[in-house]
Amino acid sequence: MKKYISTIFILLTIAGSSCKKGYLDLTNNPNVPSVASPNLLLSGALKNTADIVNGPDYAMYTCWVGYMSWSTGFQANLQLEEYQFTTSNYQAVWSDHYLNLSNYNALLGSTTEPNYQAIADIMMAYEFEALVDNYNNVPYTGALQGSKNLNPKYDTGQSIYLSLMKQLDAAIGLIQKAPAAAANPGTADIMYGGNMGNWLLFANTLKLRLALRESTSSATAGDYATLSAAVKATASLGYIDNTTPASVNPGYANIDANGGQQTPLERNWGVTQTGGAETDKSEYQANAYMAKFFGDNNDPRLVQVYSASPTTDAATATGVQPGGLVTVQNGIPIVSTVFGYNLPPFGTIDGTPGAITPSLVGPGVLQSPTQNAVIMSSAEALFLQAEGAAKGLIPGTAATFYNAGIASSFEADAVPDADNAAAAYAAQPAIAYPTGGALEAQVKAIITQKWAALAIYGSFEAFNENRRTGYPAVPTSIFPSTNAPNQVARIFYPFSEYSTNATNVAAQGNIDKFSSKIFWAK
Repeated sequence: MKKYISTIFILLTIAGSSCKKGYLDLTNNPNVPSVASPNLLLSGALKNTADIVNGPDYAMYTCWVGYMSWSTGFQANLQLEEYQFTTSNYQAVWSDHYLNLSNYNALLGSTTEPNYQAIADIMMAYEFEALVDNYNNVPYTGALQGSKNLNPKYDTGQSIYLSLMKQLDAAIGLIQKAPAAAANPGTADIMYGGNMGNWLLFANTLKLRLALRESTSSATAGDYATLSAAVKATASLGYIDNTTPASVNPGYANIDANGGQQTPLERNWGVTQTGGAETDKSEYQANAYMAKFFGDNNDPRLVQVYSASPTTDAATATGVQPGGLVTVQNGIPIVSTVFGYNLPPFGTIDGTPGAITPSLVGPGVLQSPTQNAVIMSSAEALFLQAEGAAKGLIPGTAATFYNAGIASSFEADAVPDADNAAAAYAAQPAIAYPTGGALEAQVKAIITQKWAALAIYGSFEAFNENRRTGYPAVPTSIFPSTNAPNQVARIFYPFSEYSTNATNVAAQGNIDKFSSKIFWAK
């Protein structure tokens, strides 16, 4: 495997981007599709998907969903903390997704083999869903045509969701009907190693996620009925569980060459090969909202998601000024700040006042520079199944999926004695699944525990669920003069669209960051 991946590193073109991508990159121009073998296209595109969802493109969501705060050791980030972002900010979300969609589209055009075609269709559904969840209406039917259509029209998010459900069903059919002699991608499939049964589970789980997105808005009731029927039709295939997470590994190594070959979480939140801090490791620190949630609920993930404060005797700090919080677990001090608080934590230790260093991303998240990069975790999939069962979409017991989701998260975060620790946590009255409660109480419990499980790597999905359900009630920034009426509803279309596709983007109307909601949002 390592020899094969090394060959990929050598052969593929290196193209820089905001995701600090280097090795296994394929193209930087959707109008000039990648020219490579299906194996190289597949490996590179999967690696790029992992870079997007685990890298700096989604860093702002870690703050808006309550996981991280902007560092009090840096000048205030007004676009983040005062929500002063414009069409010039966060443009990489748009460009990186569309660039990588062009890679999957090139894969479709490079082979007629059903297994490759199915994987490309599944991953294009994954990336187009992400675009809708970021922007609502986006180019879809007219996209990815290169010079044949430089000004694609926008399709509605609702219509795209319906089309993606059909696309996933078609991909499932391709896998099921593939002849025994069909080419298998094998090690070029850096997610499932060519196990097409696992790709069926992933596609089916994406179907469930699409349907559940539309399950909470009365405006989408008609579409929800259609999506629900599609989910029920393939429910017998099963879904991702604790043994089949969707995660990739192209042969990550603790090497800084080619933009860094470490897993993307390490390249974003961790350290370089020589021990230097990566950009977001320096610029972000623990958010008091999540730290307090973990602490209040006796959650051992506290010291796995966040690192111990390096300040000597921080566990004994008193009189910490407003905006700072010291939460101690087993003698380990986790120092966090409220999002938008712009002064470093300051308190008294052993009678001496002074600054206290905040906590950063912890050892349960940053386990190794070579760890797998998550596309969809087992915990996320299990909580999807919990909600699906609670709403009658799939068979099974919601409480069983709920408890399995908690246990999977504890295991993923490397909590010691994870199974027993998860069972003890889930048995607490405040955490236990409300079996006899109303559906809304059950959804609240599921989404709240999903939010806890997705820190830090799943911030975008947690943000989506927060906008869809309102759970948990993450506070907005307290930065001076900030007066946000509610949580951010969405980011803007990028400036590049207003420059090159002005008529079609203008047809979407005036976008308001607080009130222009994604079609499925609460």
